Amino acid sequence: DYLEREGWSDADRIASGHYARTRVSNDQVELLRAPDPVKDQTYFLSHLNQMQLRRLSFPIGSYEKHEVRSRAEAFDLPNKDRPDSQGICFLGKIRYPEFIRHYLGEREGDIIESGSGRRLGTHKGFWFYTIGQRTGLGLSGGPWYVVGKSVEENTIHVSHARQERWRDCFRAGELSWIGGAPSDGGYTVKLRHGPKLIPARIAFSTDSMTVHLDESDRGIAPGQFAVVYDGESCLGSGKILEDV
Repeated sequence: DYLEREGWSDADRIASGHYARTRVSNDQVELLRAPDPVKDQTYFLSHLNQMQLRRLSFPIGSYEKHEVRSRAEAFDLPNKDRPDSQGICFLGKIRYPEFIRHYLGEREGDIIESGSGRRLGTHKGFWFYTIGQRTGLGLSGGPWYVVGKSVEENTIHVSHARQERWRDCFRAGELSWIGGAPSDGGYTVKLRHGPKLIPARIAFSTDSMTVHLDESDRGIAPGQFAVVYDGESCLGSGKILEDV
């Protein structure tokens, strides 16, 4: 649909600057992690399907970042000395809150003290806040930390202390598989962009998966994605739902 809207529906292939690779195996296109574990971006690409992958090329996906910079220097490219992006690269100079506000708008909700249930103030939409955030809350008597969010009620829950909750088990739904649903067994899981892969045992059903991690993690929250890997192959992902 995107290619048609942009007038590229007749293009044979689309080149992307993501750090990822593809491989054809048994007439299926696999999405593979990049050799650079820090820059690998398969976490963000885990929703791609076979049709999309068949037309994608990742020219720099087989290189590590220092190799890409060396080639940029050798070709004297204008961006050879540009610093790495620390945010969402396509936003440029647009601030993240402005981007979110443009697409999601604002909706007032309550800020609730965790434990007491006391209403401390209001916010402009739970989507502007992340777990662990301590700035931008507009509350006196701080510091206050965001320790929870309710999507249904549009509420933010805060506390004076970070409530780091370590978990080793969760469920995920809205499953999206690149080459078909996998079987129950041992895999590795990414819970966020970055090099860390956590070994896990996963049981799959039609509409959800239950993930038992080999080690606990403190950053598991509903709405985030858990991406499943079999070796270097990214199999797909699911949205974290709730405790087991």
